[in-house]
Amino acid sequence: MSEPQTHEQESSEQQAPGPESREQQPAGRDPLDEARARIAELEDNWRRTAAELDNFRKRCAKDLVRARQQERARTAAGWLPVLDNLERALEHASSDPEHIIDGVRAVHQQALSVLASLGFPVRDDTGKAFDPALHEAVGTIVDEEHTPGTVAQVVRAGYGSDDEILRPAAVVVATRSD
Repeated sequence: MSEPQTHEQESSEQQAPGPESREQQPAGRDPLDEARARIAELEDNWRRTAAELDNFRKRCAKDLVRARQQERARTAAGWLPVLDNLERALEHASSDPEHIIDGVRAVHQQALSVLASLGFPVRDDTGKAFDPALHEAVGTIVDEEHTPGTVAQVVRAGYGSDDEILRPAAVVVATRSD
């Protein structure tokens, strides 16, 4: 048989935390409920942030497409005056050959100006040191006027700056005589 409990033993058993003690706590103070509420709040914030990020990505993609279209239109618009002048030259093809040559030279200068305004000016590399990043060697020539390893002749013009090349110049490089 079990021994009778004393009054002190009974009161200590009542104070021990157990399932009954959770019921005695005020509503909303349950740590498990608080943790679940916090998890739900964080999950909601995470989902909202993920949705905002997805919307931001879509908006950036649309902005990039729009910017490319605007840049293409701006570039094409820069070439329209060149085309207009070429059409005028063709209309007057039966005219005086000297006037046609002058017109073609003017259109050529206009085309060079359009390229320069787009950040790709024509390069004048004659006499400069050969640089494989800026030049494409298509031949060599023994040339006493130029230092060996320099550009003696430009066969096809290059366009761009030292930082950004649209097309390297095709050049003939000076060498020493044997």
